[in-house]
Amino acid sequence: MKAIKISMLALALGLMSFSAIAPVKSFVSTAKEGTTASTIVWKASTIDVGEIPQGTPKPIIYEFKNTGKTAVVITNVQGSCGCTATDYTKEPVQPGKTAKVTATYNAANKGGFTKTVTVTTSAETAPKILTLKGTVI
Repeated sequence: MKAIKISMLALALGLMSFSAIAPVKSFVSTAKEGTTASTIVWKASTIDVGEIPQGTPKPIIYEFKNTGKTAVVITNVQGSCGCTATDYTKEPVQPGKTAKVTATYNAANKGGFTKTVTVTTSAETAPKILTLKGTVI
């Protein structure tokens, strides 16, 4: 009797785990999403600044162009740590125009570094990850 209860419990838990799986998108919805191409083209998503002197903040500028048909707004820019300050174009970026995201790395500690900046815009559902790297001497 006890073995049957354990078996039923295991079966119930197993069946419940299947209900937590996200539904698979159909081909139609995937094809539709694929037609809405990104309207942002980044000049570079990774910038290697090489060697920079210790104690001197280093600004790194990322540029993108709005290749779409509507204005793009940068909604959020976040550095991966407190050592990277960020600034960005606050006005809507009109079609055909460019905008900038600036990441200023505080070169306080000697050695190699790799940091990221996450950019969220009105044009893309997933945030864009920009990378900066180099060596503080």
